[in-house]
Amino acid sequence: MTWHVTEEDLRAYAQNELAPPALWSADTHLTACARCRAVLAEAGDTAALDAGWERLDAELDAPRPGRFESLLVRLGVPDHIARLLAAAPVLRRSWLGAVVAVLVMTVLATHAARTTGSPTLFLALAPLLPLGGVALSYGPALDPTYEMAVVSPIHGFRLLMIRTVAVLAAGVGLNGLATLALPGYGLSALGWLLPAFALTSTSLALTPRLGPVLAPSAVGVGWAVLLLVARQAADGGTLAPFTAAGQGVAAAVAALAAGLLFAVRDRFDFSQRSAA
Repeated sequence: MTWHVTEEDLRAYAQNELAPPALWSADTHLTACARCRAVLAEAGDTAALDAGWERLDAELDAPRPGRFESLLVRLGVPDHIARLLAAAPVLRRSWLGAVVAVLVMTVLATHAARTTGSPTLFLALAPLLPLGGVALSYGPALDPTYEMAVVSPIHGFRLLMIRTVAVLAAGVGLNGLATLALPGYGLSALGWLLPAFALTSTSLALTPRLGPVLAPSAVGVGWAVLLLVARQAADGGTLAPFTAAGQGVAAAVAALAAGLLFAVRDRFDFSQRSAA
């Protein structure tokens, strides 16, 4: 081989400053010339080369995203938000499978005990599933990824809203599918929707004061007590929360709780720091 790349061109090549067509010639020549590769190694920036190898090693050692995380990224969700959502326990197959099992058993029980014009058992249980999902999605007691969420560059309230929307999308979607399995009840089978939003928003609004475990627990107990009282007053008819008036009250409670939640949004960062 009688021709070699000049040292000046090799230094420019190492600094990404060599322009075509000299760049193309250097690329082709370096693949076959050990001498020029040795000169290039001496002319290159050792620190930048080491940093490049470290980045490559880190990329190769990084865990591959799962199917759900990859799907979120393809849909336009930023990488760090997709990782936080995929790591949430309420979006894993175990949680979703448990919710599906509960809904299937509830639908079967409703069909087996069809004594009224309203699927009371289903309507009573369905609002609690999104509530439980939100409780599991935020806070150090139940979320195994809480430490990662604390150090993430996301406002605490925004993180809560991101996970809440994801939980509600999954919960409401599954509840909606279960509702389709009760066609004989018509629109009355959708009576769980407004109470679900009311319970979830109330729980979130109370979280800064009561904590991410006690708040949904208290709301869930309150819902159970309300149903017991309504059952005593209904005397075999439709329970008050699932009547037109009750649905209106649920909508008002959901709106009021959403306003209160927005008013106390800054307290979620303080709660995060205190818990951490």
